Amino acid sequence: MFEATVSEGVLRLRRPGTRWLSTGWDGGRSRAATAYNVTVPKGFARTDLGTYRDERLARAGFAAEADGRSAEGSDGDRDAPPTLFTGVSMEHARGARLGPVVAYATVGLSNPAMLPMEPTDEGEPVDSGADAAGSPVDPPGTVNLIVGATRRLAPGAAANLVAVAAEAKTATLLAAAGVPGTTSDAVVVADDPEGEPAEFSGSATAVGGAARACVRDAVRASLRSRYPDGDVPGPAVDAEHGVVTGDRAEVFDP
Repeated sequence: MFEATVSEGVLRLRRPGTRWLSTGWDGGRSRAATAYNVTVPKGFARTDLGTYRDERLARAGFAAEADGRSAEGSDGDRDAPPTLFTGVSMEHARGARLGPVVAYATVGLSNPAMLPMEPTDEGEPVDSGADAAGSPVDPPGTVNLIVGATRRLAPGAAANLVAVAAEAKTATLLAAAGVPGTTSDAVVVADDPEGEPAEFSGSATAVGGAARACVRDAVRASLRSRYPDGDVPGPAVDAEHGVVTGDRAEVFDP
């Protein structure tokens, strides 16, 4: 579905006319030819992310004009390409494809987010290194996913595909590393507005089923690349950064 290129720590996925739905920085719905996953350096503290994105794209040789926008920072430009940030090197980016779906993943687990089923009421957040989905993290963390379908997804199907991808990511990480995700995970889904229509994207559909398999296999491949000896950080209590949600909520009948 995409032409994938890695340059200077930036993964560019290109397919003209693509529709995007992003949970990351400056997220939401947009239409653009490209999406990006950008590795940030250790100690990264920039807050002008639109300007920083354009600087990195220029350094990587991905001209801003090619995306139909100015070379200046444009945080509010809804035609701007979705961009994710991570401390994970793009050498660990992995893709997987099946049927009408392709998925790309970068996996780092230094800031795991745990949700115990029997909270102790003593759970205290550990410094996570990030405060928003898709935010840059230090040290390397974040699970970034970009999932594309060649179908024309209904608005609800596109939104649901975010949930399908997140569920598959969680199931994979629990099985492979004992953690459901990190404090700053982000998902981008893409579809083809000229493709065959798909009203639904649940796990039993062609799109949803393929997305689950692609996310699982891309996440596992990136995880193996990032932690070749299997020495993953583990639960938040064992990691230097992370969070454990130990509070109890009030349960009531509606």
